[in-house]
Amino acid sequence: MALGMENRRRKLYGLAFGVILLLISMVISILFGLHRFDINDLWQAYRHFDGSNEHLIITTTRVPRALIAAAVGASLAIAGAIMQVLTKNPLASPSLFGINSGAVLFIVIGLAAYGSSLTMSGMIWIAFAGAAITSLFVFTLGVQGTGGFDSIKLTLAGASVAAFASSITSGIILINKDSLDSALFWMVGSVSGRKLDHLVIVAPYLAIGLLIALLLSGSLNVMALGDDSAKSLGQRMMLVRMLSALAVVLLAGSAVSAAGPIAFVGLIVPHLCRSIVGNDHRWLLPYCALSGAVLLVIADIVSRFVLMPKEVPVGVTTALIGVPFLIYVARRRRHA
Repeated sequence: MALGMENRRRKLYGLAFGVILLLISMVISILFGLHRFDINDLWQAYRHFDGSNEHLIITTTRVPRALIAAAVGASLAIAGAIMQVLTKNPLASPSLFGINSGAVLFIVIGLAAYGSSLTMSGMIWIAFAGAAITSLFVFTLGVQGTGGFDSIKLTLAGASVAAFASSITSGIILINKDSLDSALFWMVGSVSGRKLDHLVIVAPYLAIGLLIALLLSGSLNVMALGDDSAKSLGQRMMLVRMLSALAVVLLAGSAVSAAGPIAFVGLIVPHLCRSIVGNDHRWLLPYCALSGAVLLVIADIVSRFVLMPKEVPVGVTTALIGVPFLIYVARRRRHA
């Protein structure tokens, strides 16, 4: 009993530390970049806003950017943790549902159809629709055929649909080259240039997805034991899978529609958090949320200084971190 209380207290301290680390990283994100500010500038921008360039940069660029990076990182990390349980694949990430490729395909179609008249808010709605439709189509394929749902069928369906969507995307870009620049900027993944309104649009879906994920945490623990064990414990497998898929669509679809397809956050963070708190999703999901938020905020800070005064899209930074980690996980699994 005493050992259990001590373990619980340690995990609570870890969450508190994560919150503090996230707040510190967000403040650094707001203050540092091509233009540097101090705490007083941040305070005055909201306490005594005067319309100056400094106050405008803080309130319309830096603060929304930090908030969007934190929200997107948390959403992708939780979605990745759920995907790894749902597919029984330690290398699974939100892109496995075709979320990234579906969102990009619909964005490119929208750019080809509307061109420069397509606003960022319009792109967000189109991207969310593409992510949702594609991932739901993949899940439907995963439950077809004899035997019902199968993680291998889901993985193959996701890979096939993602490849097909990417091919169609490339074909549209080649035919309609005017949409190339805008499409490439969005496809690489970035939180730069986003406004607070863009986060407000997807915030309800993020909140619903997070709520579903937290309510499913106990069921995810049972599902991780294996199908036979879960069924023997009375788990309603299809219902849990459908709700898990819905949570992934809401979380990752909202994240992709707000910031573009940012890779590897959903892969890296769940593995790191499991090494700290184990496989109990009641703790794992909150840890993933905080760690994913911190990771993407820090990656966004780093992206500003790599080619100063130019900025590297944060999707490139996460890829530079994620590729070596992916190789490490793959080699460790092979040796195991």
